[in-house]
Amino acid sequence: MTYKPVPWDDQFRKEVLSNPESRAVYEATKLQIELSMQLREARKKRHMTQEDVAEIMRTHKPVISRLESGDDDIQHFPSLLTIAKFASAVGYELKFALIPMKKVRSKKYRKKEK
Repeated sequence: MTYKPVPWDDQFRKEVLSNPESRAVYEATKLQIELSMQLREARKKRHMTQEDVAEIMRTHKPVISRLESGDDDIQHFPSLLTIAKFASAVGYELKFALIPMKKVRSKKYRKKEK
């Protein structure tokens, strides 16, 4: 599957992303697609086939294909352990970072956190 961003009308985008549930699904799907693309590129940089990675991970090629496909079913997103195993199999280390969001939540929400 080749990822091709779909151009959105700005007004439509604002309406959809103003809904917190829609926004969460959008962000999760976007993250999943980006990660899948990075997994595939890492494998290709090492000149490895999906079969090679499957053998190292002790799984089957279709599993690797699914990991790289960026399937938009966020309910079946692979576990962090699976992603870490894939990264290790292709000679990479998996790291995570929390990055502050640009838009700060309301003062009401911040007071509840304290």
